[in-house]
Amino acid sequence: MTKLTKCMFTAAALGAMAAPASAQDCPVKVGVLHSLSGTMAISETTLKDTMLMLIDQQNAAGGVLGCEIEPVVVDPASDWPLFAEKARELLTVQEVDVIFGSWTSVSRKSVLPVIEELNGLMFYPVQYEGEESSKNVFYTGAAPNQQAIPAVDYFLEELGIDKFALLGTDYVYPRTTNQILQSYLQDNGIPEEDIFVNYTPFGHSDWSTIVSDVQELAAGGGNVGVISTINGDANVGFYKELAASGVDAADIPVVAFSVGEEELSGFDTENLVGHLAAWNYFMSAETPENEAFIDSWHAFIGDESRVTNDPMEAHYIGFNMWIQAVEAAGTTDVDTVRAAMYGQTVPNLTGGTAEMLPNHHLTKPVLIGEIQADGQFDIISKTDEVPGDAWTDFLPDSAKLVSNWPELGCGMYDSTSESCVQIKSNY
Repeated sequence: MTKLTKCMFTAAALGAMAAPASAQDCPVKVGVLHSLSGTMAISETTLKDTMLMLIDQQNAAGGVLGCEIEPVVVDPASDWPLFAEKARELLTVQEVDVIFGSWTSVSRKSVLPVIEELNGLMFYPVQYEGEESSKNVFYTGAAPNQQAIPAVDYFLEELGIDKFALLGTDYVYPRTTNQILQSYLQDNGIPEEDIFVNYTPFGHSDWSTIVSDVQELAAGGGNVGVISTINGDANVGFYKELAASGVDAADIPVVAFSVGEEELSGFDTENLVGHLAAWNYFMSAETPENEAFIDSWHAFIGDESRVTNDPMEAHYIGFNMWIQAVEAAGTTDVDTVRAAMYGQTVPNLTGGTAEMLPNHHLTKPVLIGEIQADGQFDIISKTDEVPGDAWTDFLPDSAKLVSNWPELGCGMYDSTSESCVQIKSNY
């Protein structure tokens, strides 16, 4: 019996043994683990509201397995160790069946040992640095090959950028992403001296020196572009300083990986027109699915001015996949639901289809959007669905790794030694 056949047999046996949810199993509890205070509240509060909307909609449609779904909301307050404490509370005290949450990678990595110890299940909805594949996490945001690499390709191929400023908040996502990008840029002929890298703390507000450094890079000639992995409310000061320093998108374009419609709604965007963002969804996508989603959001939130954004779509996809997997499994048991998740498909909001892959990542289109004066993005580039890659090809220790949970039972399979390995994080 092959590994794949054995795995499929085991999954089928688990499904056969699982009984449908009985009366005492109701309600089904969904944990919502997003910061409602602190530096990340600017981004995460909306994701909490998105989950409440999705749960309301599902309850109106009959819930799941005949049970009402009960949201259990906690506030880890942009405090990374508190994410772990709140995750443990959700799983042991509240006894939730699944968790939807986290934004920053440092918060996800804080939660990871808890949910692996307790065999919880979490859906993580934000673009991240890759270099991870846990059996207890489904990554519904973009991996680097679905955001960072295509954005750099756009700068290289479409804009002729030959000098790069990699500006990020000082934590694991920007540092690992920029490590990948530095390798990728040098592979594409950009010399090390033409790559400026800088990190700042969460909530950083004084950007004058850093913006001056970027301008100095441009003063030496060549075309400079900024790759921004700045997170949270630090973006407000960064974009204000760009405008105050007269940095025009036509001269030094910025492509952001953590600035979407929600963040722009708090900015004066008049001076930001022409700067870019790379995501897998924009509110401006013209599809019937997106129109219905926006209408539902406005009706739920009671405010027609509220925007939608990429991580909201990721929660929409992840939640609907989880519902489908629970219904297929006939139970909320984590192991059985996990087996039912592979191959689940949900229409995305930009006209394609998201599929859950054996490495716990999705297929996603890559979109480049240009900031408009009204705070929306004009979609200027869009790819077909790209399969998410848990392990980058541009770091030697990662290029040999494969993640395939249903076939190999492993998220870190070393193709050279043909064995599962454990990679220690540097963070």
